[in-house]
Amino acid sequence: MKRFEGEPRQTRLLLALIVTYAVVIGYCDLLTRGPSGMASLWPCNGVLAAGLLMLTPGRAAILFAVSAISHLVLDTIGGTPPAMTGLFTSLDSIEAVLIALVLGRVYGGPPRLKTLRRALTVVGLALPVSVGLAVFGAFASEPMLHVPLHVLIKNWLFINLLGMTVGLPVTLILFDPDIPHGFERSPWEKLACYLAVAVGAGLAFGRPGHTLPFLVFPVGVLAAFRLGPKGAAWATVIIAAIAAPLNVLGLTAEAATRAQASERMHALQLLISALLFTCMTAALALANQQRLKRLLVRRQGLARKAQARAQAASQAKTEFLATMSHEIRTPLNSVLGFTRLLADRDDLAPEARRHVSLIDGAGGALLTLVNDVLDFSRVEAGRVELQIAPASAEAVLRDAAAIVAQDAQAKGLALDIEVAGETGRHHGLDAARLRQVLLNLLNNAVKFTPAGRVTARLSVSAGAGADALRVEVSDTGIGVPPELRDRLFQRFSQGDSSVTRAFGGAGLGLAISKALVELMGGRIGMIAHAGQGSTFWIELTAQPCEAPAPAADTGLERTAAARILLVDDHPMNREIGGAFLTVAGCEVVTAENGLQAVELAKAGGFDIVLMDIHMPGMDGLTATRAIRALPGPACAVPIIAMSADALPQQIALCREAGMVDHVAKPIQKEVLYAKVDAWLREGAAV
Repeated sequence: MKRFEGEPRQTRLLLALIVTYAVVIGYCDLLTRGPSGMASLWPCNGVLAAGLLMLTPGRAAILFAVSAISHLVLDTIGGTPPAMTGLFTSLDSIEAVLIALVLGRVYGGPPRLKTLRRALTVVGLALPVSVGLAVFGAFASEPMLHVPLHVLIKNWLFINLLGMTVGLPVTLILFDPDIPHGFERSPWEKLACYLAVAVGAGLAFGRPGHTLPFLVFPVGVLAAFRLGPKGAAWATVIIAAIAAPLNVLGLTAEAATRAQASERMHALQLLISALLFTCMTAALALANQQRLKRLLVRRQGLARKAQARAQAASQAKTEFLATMSHEIRTPLNSVLGFTRLLADRDDLAPEARRHVSLIDGAGGALLTLVNDVLDFSRVEAGRVELQIAPASAEAVLRDAAAIVAQDAQAKGLALDIEVAGETGRHHGLDAARLRQVLLNLLNNAVKFTPAGRVTARLSVSAGAGADALRVEVSDTGIGVPPELRDRLFQRFSQGDSSVTRAFGGAGLGLAISKALVELMGGRIGMIAHAGQGSTFWIELTAQPCEAPAPAADTGLERTAAARILLVDDHPMNREIGGAFLTVAGCEVVTAENGLQAVELAKAGGFDIVLMDIHMPGMDGLTATRAIRALPGPACAVPIIAMSADALPQQIALCREAGMVDHVAKPIQKEVLYAKVDAWLREGAAV
């Protein structure tokens, strides 16, 4: 009903309906009467019923009064006896009011004919009222018309039913302001379509006795396809307006009998109804298609906006992680670097060495937290790629256990390793990711076990195609309450807040481990013991393979003999990196920015360049490109990024600029030595 609300709109609607009703009843009553004295078409009751539905009660009363007066006046002008005039006016008015009440009760207002099913339902609700009043009118008019009752009933039914079938849906469609959406055409195209309909109707009914009614269907369907439901309605109105009077003229010219005239009128009524619903079927199907297309376009627009927002949020998250990682790693590089330099000195007092060890442990915990956040970000974004290579699962487990052994010993815990099955085999594994998962499980076991022991078990079962690997890490620690077990593998979850306060951590380790294990095609879970402690397990399948070739010499001599250019704008970073390399026996030359690095590299003589990324003047990426553009052998020097930028996309930018490898800050001297040695070996091979 909202589409008909508003005083100005209601007033305009009332005036339009009054004019429409007057034109329709005048046309039908004066121009379509056949030899029987009854109109060939009578859609007036449908027009009135639709108008009563669309108007407010006060304006509906005005329309009702105008319709009754028009009926009385036109019947009188047409020579209808007063008794028949009163009967016709009363029955038509009652029919329109009852149908308006029924539809208003069902739909709460004027129904919107958006589908053929809705149009058929509306007509179906109206027809029982029309049938009842048609039968009543036939019985009431039989004494006055002196026509057999069965003929009257047939005529009344055809006129009432088919008139309502056409008049009600056509009026609801033509006066609905929302119907034209998707069928906006130029005035010239509309005029051309309606002229084609008029010409087709004229050709079809213009020759009495030689009608060609099939000609109206193509032009009607054309109007429906081009102009939509309103085009179908107007096409029906135009064809009915032309066909009805021509049909009457034809009957008069042929001097048809009353029975012949009745049959011809019924045929015309059926034709108009069939035409309407044929055109309506096409128009409403096309309108529904247009509506779905608009809905699809709208949803695609919303999806694009949502995707843009998600991408912006992801980009903001990435930038935040990159910034925080860089800002945390930079000072942490100094903290851990100088701490490890101090720890390597022989002249430290025992108490001072203990203090240095505590600083190193706290810094290491902070670095683990930063790495966990970055690892989880990589896993969540699907940017983790497995590096499958021959590896011994037992060797990986023992390496991980060796890393946590010192912490276990410090707490007085026993750390045991048990192996069973075909553990001597090598398998295709991502050893680094498997080690990361095992380290997490072992670290948790040591962290949450105040006393007792931690046991790591590996079993390898040979299979037909692949072997089954199962690793269990059991402890005698605090255990996990049943109500908290489902949360263990969720991100930022650590049982409850008391665990975080007591043991620290961000609750990301198990979530990362679960994601990595599933990426490797395995499973991870936990078994709670009845008394205390718990067992975490992982299961993997891996293809057995040949052991890798033995590694060549360690290359310590090459590392000691290397001449390295270290580029960093921060003096503490240059001091730490230089100290680590000097201890290994390298000759170190430093530069404070990219410009100095390019000038020094131009002179040549360096085995490796260690390049920071963010520097004033010329950054590390630009400096790398400039070095790669130098003439002669200076352009081929291996350039390794040494930066706090540790996200995958940041490392990818380094490689795109021409860098060959990446060392993340805080600098771990073992990692630094391994990278330097690897590229010295690469250079020696060339």
